[in-house]
Amino acid sequence: MRTSIAVLLLSFSGLVAFAGDDWPDFRGPWRDGRATAPGQTNMLGLPLHWSESDNVKWKTPIPYRGWSTPVIANGQIWITTATLDGHDFFVLCVDQAKGAILFNQKIFHHDNPESLGAAANFNCYASPSPVLEPGRVYVSFGSYGTACLDTTSFKVLWQRDDLRCRHFRGPGSSPILWNNLLILTMDGIDLQYTAALDKNTGQTVWKTDRTAQWNDLDSSGQPMGGGDFRKAISTPIVVDVGGAPIMLSAGTKAAYGYDPATGRELWKISDTEFSPATRPLFDNGLAIFATGNGKAQLVAVRPDGHGDLPESAVVWRSTRAVPNRTSGTLDDGLLFTVNEGGIASCTQTADGAGIWRERIGGEYSASVLYGDGRIYCFSQEGKITVLKAARTFESLATNQLASGFMASPAVAGRALYLRTKTDLYRIEDDGNK
Repeated sequence: MRTSIAVLLLSFSGLVAFAGDDWPDFRGPWRDGRATAPGQTNMLGLPLHWSESDNVKWKTPIPYRGWSTPVIANGQIWITTATLDGHDFFVLCVDQAKGAILFNQKIFHHDNPESLGAAANFNCYASPSPVLEPGRVYVSFGSYGTACLDTTSFKVLWQRDDLRCRHFRGPGSSPILWNNLLILTMDGIDLQYTAALDKNTGQTVWKTDRTAQWNDLDSSGQPMGGGDFRKAISTPIVVDVGGAPIMLSAGTKAAYGYDPATGRELWKISDTEFSPATRPLFDNGLAIFATGNGKAQLVAVRPDGHGDLPESAVVWRSTRAVPNRTSGTLDDGLLFTVNEGGIASCTQTADGAGIWRERIGGEYSASVLYGDGRIYCFSQEGKITVLKAARTFESLATNQLASGFMASPAVAGRALYLRTKTDLYRIEDDGNK
């Protein structure tokens, strides 16, 4: 049932259909952190309890540094990593069954990477996650390079390193696949645009500049903070609205709806915040955006408008415990989030009503996961809090691993694939066979 639903929904939205046990995108097959299809009620058998000595099927040290989420298909796990100084960029393939590293190759080199500066404690040079389709994996390091590899031969089929922008705090937006396009988001301090490449050749099909009104010039006529208030690291999502595909994309000062086939801007809704990192969500016919830093908000918008959307297009706003870096997940009309300061929230997607809000402790950069009626939250300290996905707050378990989480989790079958700051784990409950 899960596989047939995957084929139906992903094909209808122009996305690549995978088997139900694959995790082809950094937020999974549904692009929203759900391990199961919308409406699915059968249990996968995901683990509830684990530790360094319990329910770890394998643990593999990962060289250098990377916050990219593992993507999984056909027995392979793909991740990226980079040297701490940002000079060399690598692609790794790990055997899903045994955890052995099958492939580890430097794809790009950069003589003069821009320093991460103050962001070095929460970003790195390999934060964008790969995206998979049968036979191919696509990796991006933002302006430092994008490449396509054959998943059987490990051969590099094409690569680009000429798509420019100054990330300043490091790249973060992950590539997405839609039909024959690989779509990139390049919101830097100097240039802000989204671009689509032909996934077979790497050639540019379209490129669309952001149209936000910055209003950030200082007394000398230069952008404040050297442009630091113009960058963003959110990843878009393509959804179906009235039978037509719309790409929902969050940038600084505005969120957008684009035609993914042509890059044409269909609409935008302006705001005052900057540097959004969370991925948009779509539920109850509403596009849900987190606006970023500043006076952070969750904003739910009717996505069928045109041009500059009026305030009447906004169905609801919320300013309580809004996440700036961690993407939320959905279940049964509810949005579950955890913000950077460790406040978990449940919000009704139809009207923005707050259902519950509780402090679970820790700091968070990894996005939350839904599976088996649970919400999994992964802290930077290595603590994993498992909550019940329900209208009443209930903590089900607390687990601990040796190192903390910056990368978001992945699921395949009944196993969790967790990338900490140092290692990649396969977590599986042997008692639930």
